[in-house]
Amino acid sequence: MSRAEQPSRRTVLAAAVATAVAGSAIPATAEATPGTGAGGGDSGRATGRQADYRAWTTFREWRCGTAQGIRPVAGARPGVVIGAPAGTADYTDPHTGRTTAWEYATWTSPVHRLAVPSTEVIASWNAHTPSGTWLQVELKGTYSDGTDTPWYVMGRWAAGDGDQDIRRTSVDDQGDGRSSVWTDTFAVDDASTGLRLASYRLRLTLHRRPGTRRTPTVWRLGAMGSDVPDRFTVPASTPGLAQELRVPRYSQEIHKGQYPEYDNGGEAWCSPTSSQMIIEYWGGRLTEEQLAWVDPSYADPQVCHAARYTYDYQYAGCGNWPFNAAYAATFKDLQGVVTRLGSLTDLETLIAAGIPAITSQSFLEKELTGAGYGTSGHLMTVIGFTADGDVIANDPASDDNESVRRVYKRREWENIWLRTKRYNAGGKVASGTGGVCYLYFPAHPTPRQRKALAAVGVR
Repeated sequence: MSRAEQPSRRTVLAAAVATAVAGSAIPATAEATPGTGAGGGDSGRATGRQADYRAWTTFREWRCGTAQGIRPVAGARPGVVIGAPAGTADYTDPHTGRTTAWEYATWTSPVHRLAVPSTEVIASWNAHTPSGTWLQVELKGTYSDGTDTPWYVMGRWAAGDGDQDIRRTSVDDQGDGRSSVWTDTFAVDDASTGLRLASYRLRLTLHRRPGTRRTPTVWRLGAMGSDVPDRFTVPASTPGLAQELRVPRYSQEIHKGQYPEYDNGGEAWCSPTSSQMIIEYWGGRLTEEQLAWVDPSYADPQVCHAARYTYDYQYAGCGNWPFNAAYAATFKDLQGVVTRLGSLTDLETLIAAGIPAITSQSFLEKELTGAGYGTSGHLMTVIGFTADGDVIANDPASDDNESVRRVYKRREWENIWLRTKRYNAGGKVASGTGGVCYLYFPAHPTPRQRKALAAVGVR
């Protein structure tokens, strides 16, 4: 993230008026029979949460969906793969101009009734996509007035970017006059009308080159729906934990000018830099072969790698939230989700179980003591809390790795993270992220980690 207070692409896109619905890459498939999946229900209302995260991860859950050509697989990490393809369809990659035929198969989730009727929904997924394969995630919802949205593309993902792969991409300009999708977020266009998304289903489409036996494997597919009220300030929380996790420290700033084809180089790489810190905290490592493409004179080549492989060719940046979570899950035995948390108490619960978090926030320089910059959108990692309850963060917008560790005042930090409205440098009202975060954690969490994740709504 640049240190300057500049409009982010996400802010500009979210404010634009959607004019058309992007077409699906494959023919429409049969819709699932409505039903509430396990883990849904009224958990959001029961806890007073403003977000509802739901995921499909177990063999039983994968079998509950409607499949065309997809086969559930059991084992230590259940998922879905292409069995017998449902058909073949052409896809013209908007970023290369190439039209290629792909075999495809689909899986459609049961309907999930949101415990929190929502103004926004963000999908995320964990998958292995060998060269020559890719996946698409779509969402179709039902509004609170009983009408339906169209199928919205929430992302087209490939872990690689070689000649056999598509360019991973979001799809802009999707809307029906009542809701829109820009980059990675579905949003009701005018929440003041009272319109909400009451339920949704997700459709997963797996693709591969015809005549091969390669297949994507998807282990986790989910979405977070939320209804966070407009607010410039949030109530102060009470400190409850003093603990710090040993998370590697990486600066995005030392990568200025490197690989400008990926969002103008390192100064905009707060998201992949934060992702790489937590990936390595969990033991994720890149091989010399994987890093061979990076100029050997560059320090921390793994940060360059993370920027390249989170890059969204439509967004023209590395800050697509689900793409970062999907990148983390390409490392062995890691999972990644995008969700919203409701308080610093939630973060304390995670830190106590050894789980750091990547948080998104925007602020003026004067609003965060010690930052030394203002930003319209920035990611950093929360790694602990001081005895006074202040936030210990690895802030990648630091001059070097040694200065990445920062301590920020609790009251200031929780407000810039949890608010949904703010005043920008020009004195105009702008948006805030309302507690968005990425969580990366083991594929097989410990009982304590599972309990902490469940406490913040992630299962």
